Amino acid sequence: MNWILNMPILDTHLLSVLTFLPLVAVLILLFVKNEDFIRAITLITMVLVFIISIALVLGFDSSTHMMQFVEKGEWITALNINYHMGVDGISVLFILLTALIGWVCVLASWRAIDKRVKEFMICLLVMQTAMTGVFCSLDFFLFYIFWEVMLIPMYLIIGVWGGPRRVYAAVKFFLYTLAGSILMLVGVIALYFAGGETFDIQKLMAIDYSFGFQVFVFILFFLAFAIKVPMFPFHTWLPDAHVQAPTAGSIILAGVLLKMGTYGFLRFSLPMFPDASQYFAWPIIVISLIGIIYGAFLALSQEDMKKLIAYSSVSHMGFITMGIFLFNTDGLEGAILQMFNHGITTGALFLCVGLIYERTHSRELSTYGWAARRTPGYAVFLFIFVLASLGFPGTNGFIGEILILFGAYAQYKMYVFYILIGVVLGAAYILNMFKRVAFGEDPHHPNNEIKVWDIGFRETISLTAFLIFVLWIGFQPMPFLEIMHESVVHLISQVGVDPETGRAVLEAVVENVNAIDAVDATAIEAVVDVAGEVTP
Repeated sequence: MNWILNMPILDTHLLSVLTFLPLVAVLILLFVKNEDFIRAITLITMVLVFIISIALVLGFDSSTHMMQFVEKGEWITALNINYHMGVDGISVLFILLTALIGWVCVLASWRAIDKRVKEFMICLLVMQTAMTGVFCSLDFFLFYIFWEVMLIPMYLIIGVWGGPRRVYAAVKFFLYTLAGSILMLVGVIALYFAGGETFDIQKLMAIDYSFGFQVFVFILFFLAFAIKVPMFPFHTWLPDAHVQAPTAGSIILAGVLLKMGTYGFLRFSLPMFPDASQYFAWPIIVISLIGIIYGAFLALSQEDMKKLIAYSSVSHMGFITMGIFLFNTDGLEGAILQMFNHGITTGALFLCVGLIYERTHSRELSTYGWAARRTPGYAVFLFIFVLASLGFPGTNGFIGEILILFGAYAQYKMYVFYILIGVVLGAAYILNMFKRVAFGEDPHHPNNEIKVWDIGFRETISLTAFLIFVLWIGFQPMPFLEIMHESVVHLISQVGVDPETGRAVLEAVVENVNAIDAVDATAIEAVVDVAGEVTP
C-alpha cells in the first residue's frame, strides 16, 4: 500500500482525498440517469475510499501520539479559522470503520432501495464525507460544520426511505441531535474567546482553564455527546430512528454516528477539561451502569428484532462510556476498541435483520424459527455475530469487554458486579433472539408457506467483510491496541491521571475544592470518600 501514499496528491493531501472524494462522486451522479450506473459509481467510490483508508492505517506510525498526515492552510483569516486536519491513534481506527461501512451500506441498498436511487446514493456519499471529516478535523469550526452536515442526509434517509412512521422518527432524531449541537456551539464559542480567539483544537487543549469554566463547557459538551451516544436517559430517539430507518441507515447509525458522542468525550472533554472530567466521572459511571442494565432489560422484552438490537446498543454504549471515564489504560483502550467492535458487530446484526426483512417483510420474532433449516448460510453468519455481541471468547466483543472489566476492577471493584449483570442479560436477550429466529418453528405457522432464499453472493461479501474483523480482533487484537496505545497514554497524561491506577483523580479533585462553592465542595468530598473506599 506504500505506492498509494507515494502518489503526488495522496502524499500531501491524503485526508482531504479521503474526506472529499465522495463529493466528487456526487458531482458525477448529478449527470447520470441510469440507476445501475448510479449504484456502480457509488460503490466504486466507496471502495476506493476504503482502499485509501487501509493505506492510511498501514502508513500510520503507532510509536507516537503526535498527529499525523497533517494538513493546514488559512481559511477565514479574520476569525483565525484554518483548514486543519490530522489523525492520531484514536481517530485513525474510526476512519477505517467509516470507510468499511460506506461500501457495505451501498451493497445493502443495492436492491432494497428502488425509488429515488440517485438521491439516496447522494445522501450516502454526503454522509461519508461528513463522518470522515469529523474524525479528521483539528479546527473546531471545521469540526462543527462536518458535525452539522451529518444531520441533513441522515434526516432524509430516515424520513424519505424509512418505514411507516418515518417522518416522526426523522423529526425526533433531528430535534434531539440539533438541540445537542446548539449546546455544543455555545461551548465552542466560549472556548474560542477563552482560548485567545482560536478554533485550533490542539492549541485549545494546551490551555489551563479555570475549574468553573471547565465545568460550564463540560456540561454543554456532555449534553451534546450524551444525546449522540445516546446515554440514558437521552436514548429515546434511538429505537424509533433504528426501526424506521432503512437497513443502510441503521448500519450507519449504529456503526458510526453513535461513536461521534464517545469520540467527542475522548477528543474534547477529557483533554480540554481534565478537572471537570474527574469531577463528573463518578456520576457518569453510575449513569453508564444504569444504561447497561436498563438497556439490556428493554432489549430482553422486545419482539421486534430491530428494536431489540437498538436497545442493545444503549446497553453496549454504557460499557464504552464507563470505560472512558475510568481514566486508566485498560478502561480507555477497552472503550476505544469496543467502539470499533460495536460498529462492526451491531452493524452486522442490523444487516442481518435487513436481509431477512427483504424476504419476509416482517421483523417480528414470532414469525421466524426456520432460518437454520431454510437459510442455513444466513443462520451461520447470524450465529457468529450473536456470539460477538455477547462477548464470546475468540470474537471481537470479548477483548473489549474484558479490558473494561479489568479497568473497572482496578478503579471501582464494587461496580464489577453490576457490569456482570449487564453481561448476563446481554447473553440472555441476544441468544433468545437467535433461538427464535433460527430454531423452534411452528409447523402450522402461515409463514412456512413464504418462499425464502438463502444469502447470495452480494450479501455474502457484505457479511464476510464484518466477519473478518470479528475474528481478526477476536484472535489478534494487539495490532489494533498498539495503534491506539501511545495516544491513550498521552490522553491519560493530559487528564493528569496515573495511567495504571488513576489514583491522581482524588488529588486533582481535592485541589479544585477551593475554586467552587460550599455545596460543590461537599459533593466533591463525598465523591472522594466513595472513591477512596474502592480504589486499591
